[in-house]
Amino acid sequence: MITLKNLRIGYQQTVADNLNVTFPTQKITALLGANGCGKTTLLKTMLGLIKPLHGEILIKNTPHFNWTAAQLARTIGYVPQAQQGVFSFTVRDVVLMGRTAYLAWYATPNQQDKQIAQQSLEQLGVAHLADKSYMTLSGGERQLVLIARALAQRPQCLIMDEPTSNLDFGNQIRVLEHIQQLRQQGLTVMFTTHQPEQAFRYADHLLLMYQGEIIKQGSPKDVMDLASLAQIYGLSPQILAKNLHLLKDE
Repeated sequence: MITLKNLRIGYQQTVADNLNVTFPTQKITALLGANGCGKTTLLKTMLGLIKPLHGEILIKNTPHFNWTAAQLARTIGYVPQAQQGVFSFTVRDVVLMGRTAYLAWYATPNQQDKQIAQQSLEQLGVAHLADKSYMTLSGGERQLVLIARALAQRPQCLIMDEPTSNLDFGNQIRVLEHIQQLRQQGLTVMFTTHQPEQAFRYADHLLLMYQGEIIKQGSPKDVMDLASLAQIYGLSPQILAKNLHLLKDE
């Protein structure tokens, strides 16, 4: 679905360099790293919001710059971190915004667009919220609505920026379980996190990012070890071992 070749990313200065990755199709890939390692900059570059400083991004074997914004939006859905919102849109209207990739600038959503929005809400189990104001929802509900909005784009791939950030434990599990279901339905999913437990339990493919480089990649069981995690989080393996139990559970 997406391949990075010798990619260098950043703004005026380099944030990450020498990124070579192929994201496996119809799998969940987690990008694990501490805050500030370059995860969000990489997402913005893959989404076309920031131009690469060097290298290539291939989407379905076609260079990123050959895609129009509309084509990209119909192929890749983006789920940002949930925010409270400013305008009192209904949940239905928020999800309908995902259909703009298929509309001319002067057009309004038609009945088919509304049906797709409704199906997206039902798929995430939040159709009962359709007439509520987005601003009144809980953090977990807002995150599921944002995922539904991305699904309304009918994408083949979802890119999620820390989808469980600021959620309580129960809502974290609910969101992650829905992400697994999307993979089972044939979507390619990529999400960033700084929580090793989430990457280990829910990802099929794992990238470890440290100070602007991907230092290891592969299956979570093969990639995730105490030495590597200690490196990316700046801890000793001994301290990490006392506080992290997921590697002992297997």
